[in-house]
Amino acid sequence: MTRIDGRTNDQLREVKITRNFTKYAEGSVLIEAGDTKVICTATVEEKIPPFKKGSEEGWITAEYSMLPRATKDRNMRDINRLKLNGRTSEIQRLIGRALRSIVDLSALGERTITIDCDVIQADGGTRTASITGGFIVLMEACSKLHKNGMIKKMPVNGFIAAVSVGIVDGRELLDLCYAEDSEAKVDMNIVMNDQKQFIEIQGTGEQAPFSKDEFNALLALGEKGIQELIVMQKMALRDILYSK
Repeated sequence: MTRIDGRTNDQLREVKITRNFTKYAEGSVLIEAGDTKVICTATVEEKIPPFKKGSEEGWITAEYSMLPRATKDRNMRDINRLKLNGRTSEIQRLIGRALRSIVDLSALGERTITIDCDVIQADGGTRTASITGGFIVLMEACSKLHKNGMIKKMPVNGFIAAVSVGIVDGRELLDLCYAEDSEAKVDMNIVMNDQKQFIEIQGTGEQAPFSKDEFNALLALGEKGIQELIVMQKMALRDILYSK
C-alpha cells in the first residue's frame, strides 16, 4: 500500500543537499526533504557565553525560525509577538543539544559556532531536516578552522542525522510529510549517530497509547532512515572527509 506521495512505508522522501548556498557564512547548505526546505548556516565567533568563561572550551548553539509563508497560511514572525514562540525555543534547543553531542568542545577552543536553521518551506520534518543539515554546516565550519590552523584537530567525533517516524492508519511510516503527521496516532522524532546510538527520542501518542512492540518497530524504522541520511551526508562532505 503506497502513501500520499507514492512512497513505501520505509522510504525516505527525496533528499537534496546543496552546499555553499550562501556567500558569507563559514558553512551553508540548502537541505530539501520532499517539499520541506531549510537553509542552514554556521557562524564562527571568537567568544563564548558567560557561563563558559574560563572553561577552555567552546560552545555550539542553534537558532531556528520559519518564514511567514513557509506554510499554507501566513505565520506571524516571533519579533511581532515580542517573545520567542515556545515551539521555536524547543526546536532550537533540540538542534543545539544534538550537535553538541558529537563535538569535543575542548578541541574547539574558546569560540562559539552558531547554527542558524531557517525554514523557507515546511511540509513536515523541519526540525529533523535542520539537524541533518546543521551537521553539514558544522563540519564545514570546523574544517575551515582546522585548515586555517585555528584548531589543532577536527573537534567533530562522528556523524548525526535525524528523522521522523509515526503510526498512521495502523502503519509504521518513515519520514512523515505534513499530511501524514497531522493524522498520526503516534509521532516520533529520532536523532542518532553513525554508531547507531540514540541521541534523542521524542515520541508522543497523539491519539492513543502505543505498545512496546510499536515503539521498537518505530525505532528500527528510524534507524534505517538515519543511516541512509548519514550516507548522503558523507557523500556531500567527501571533499572534507578525504582532504589531506
